[in-house]
Amino acid sequence: MKKLLISFLLLCVSLCAQAGAAHAASLADRDRKPEDTPANAPNPVIQWNRTLLMIVRTPGAQPATIHSTRNFAIMHAAIYDAVNAIDARHKPYLITLPEVSPNASQDAAAAAAAHEVLVRLYPAFKAQLDGELQQSLAQIADGKEKTEGIAIGLAVADRILALRSNDGSNAPPIPYVFGTAPGEYQSTPPNFPPQPQFTHWSHVTPFTLNRANQFRPGPPPKLTSDEYTDAFNEIESLGIENSTTATPDKALTGRFWNGAIQNYWNEITQTASQAHNLKTAESARLFALLNFSLADGVIAFYDAKYTYNFWRPVTAIRAAGTDDNPETLANPGWLPEVGKTAPDPSYPGAHAVISDAAAEVLRSFFGRDRFDLDVTSEVLPGVVRSFPSFSAAAEEATLSRIFAGQHFRFDLTTGNRLGRDVADSVVDHLLRAHRRDEDE
Repeated sequence: MKKLLISFLLLCVSLCAQAGAAHAASLADRDRKPEDTPANAPNPVIQWNRTLLMIVRTPGAQPATIHSTRNFAIMHAAIYDAVNAIDARHKPYLITLPEVSPNASQDAAAAAAAHEVLVRLYPAFKAQLDGELQQSLAQIADGKEKTEGIAIGLAVADRILALRSNDGSNAPPIPYVFGTAPGEYQSTPPNFPPQPQFTHWSHVTPFTLNRANQFRPGPPPKLTSDEYTDAFNEIESLGIENSTTATPDKALTGRFWNGAIQNYWNEITQTASQAHNLKTAESARLFALLNFSLADGVIAFYDAKYTYNFWRPVTAIRAAGTDDNPETLANPGWLPEVGKTAPDPSYPGAHAVISDAAAEVLRSFFGRDRFDLDVTSEVLPGVVRSFPSFSAAAEEATLSRIFAGQHFRFDLTTGNRLGRDVADSVVDHLLRAHRRDEDE
């Protein structure tokens, strides 16, 4: 029945309130008046971003073959298009609704859109998500504006989900045959995973790019080149477990950032959004730009990784006697500082792509790089590192992969360029202000 009401909503905005009324009545206090909405109510965009972070950090919650950046992008696409349908200051991402009232509740639209997406993507969390929605809507005064906002959020979310339902993410991973020649990607010690991850991800439909290989970088350096030699010797010394040349702070840096890097940058964006007191529409646009860039950056780097299939440092260092480079020496027992190596090819580096993409979005959105921020770690509870700018955080996150023993420096410099290219494409072409606002 809900599907019929939502479809009819798209033809007649007067039915928006009817479609959402029953839903709203069961989830919020009927006695609250519009002027009673708390001034300090939490920003729903940040609130639901935190909820999704909680889900993906729950062991076993995120399907192993679906990259979490896709789901962040879907949720924030729905939030943005729902809120922007009401705010109407920027161009939509995909969904336009007719005759939407500018008085509809943006907060209700954001909450309803996020809840609808997450219940569909993570049905096991439905009871918890229903409670989150109830709390979110309880902050909004009852009335026509609220019920209209809910209906808008539901309508947009369902359409975004439908458009992404056949995007290739549910395809089985492509079987992979490890290489044996010098420079070719091989299963890495000490756990020797039988298959690399996300072999199918470059075939997922991008959110903003024309194609996965739109910004594909050139190949990694030859094994006999000076660039390769320098990068090899750097990580062999600094990235080894219990390195005697890396300072304690560098070793800590390698461990600090050794989590899902997209999660760090969503939290950094939460901090920036709160510090700048962004309104719901502003936050919706910021988080959509961020997560489109991260999702497409992941699609782009998996295209490059499985195009070049370059070996990881742990393989290269152990097998250096086979690379025809007299300046690289084999160390058969070498292991990285963080123990295991991520199960995919080395070139380009994921942390570099994601960190530079995120920093580029944040610099562009706020019009400046300078921003004092504290960052917490997914893998080292209680440890906080502080930075004077988005760029400084991105630089450390990138270089941490050398100290972690995960990536050659050229993996990272190439990844930085790829991340910036993707983010620049997103911010230059997506969610732009309408011409009338640009002229004012």
